[in-house]
Amino acid sequence: MARRFSAPYQSEPVSSLASWARNLAVFAVLAVVVSIIVVRFDFLEPKPALATFIGGLAIAGLSILFGLAGFAAIWQNGSRGMARILLAFLIDGAILAYPAYLAFQYRKLPSIYDITTNPIDPPRFDALARLRTGEGTNTAVYAGLYSAEQQRHFYPEIEPVELEISADRAYALALQLVHKRKWIVIDERAPQPPRRIGRIEAVARTPIMGFREDVSIRVVPDGDDSRVDIRSASRNFDSDLGSNAARVKTFIDDLNTAADADALKPVKKTPVTPPKAPAKTVKK
Repeated sequence: MARRFSAPYQSEPVSSLASWARNLAVFAVLAVVVSIIVVRFDFLEPKPALATFIGGLAIAGLSILFGLAGFAAIWQNGSRGMARILLAFLIDGAILAYPAYLAFQYRKLPSIYDITTNPIDPPRFDALARLRTGEGTNTAVYAGLYSAEQQRHFYPEIEPVELEISADRAYALALQLVHKRKWIVIDERAPQPPRRIGRIEAVARTPIMGFREDVSIRVVPDGDDSRVDIRSASRNFDSDLGSNAARVKTFIDDLNTAADADALKPVKKTPVTPPKAPAKTVKK
């Protein structure tokens, strides 16, 4: 009986709109994946790759329109293709969900790209300065007063890190966290006399597209304690959608946690060797 009832439906043609919706969704996936690969493996500059990524999103949006039109056509003439439309909607939703969240962040967050714990005297980009040159690249010089004002308004919790450990230990812990995050270290200078200022310069990457964001960490002594300043700045684009602030905040939290754990470690005492008893002289 099931075959008898399904036979007329199986003889209906597949909606061309449904097929277009599915094919466009697949093409959108390919465009997005290619744009990510292009940035990750440095085949092109970030801006052309971003244009390809946006093109993939536009194709996904077009796929949704074809899917809606196909749904209306199937509803009217009883043609087949609903499975193709549902597959297209599933693919399009997966592609568009994260960019939609980023668009919301763009409207909510300030248009800045340079975040630091010390806007008055931010850590410099020395070794990284030569990588921040060329057309479309943000300068190595700190973004300035406007960026500092926006940061203070939107990210007031980002402040210098005061640690109750020595500058040498603070530098070692900061370097451990950098390696744990798999940032690419460009330069590292441990605290050395007479000023005993430690510096770490590294390159981090955004989670999806892999855009480069440069990080500079400065460790200075404060008596027996230490102070750590962090700067994170996007190499391209005028807005970071909050990625640099999120990186600095998590680094601050992890550094404080590591410093607290380090301070609680028991000090290993060197065992004292008891003095040898003088040799007894045997009188004959």
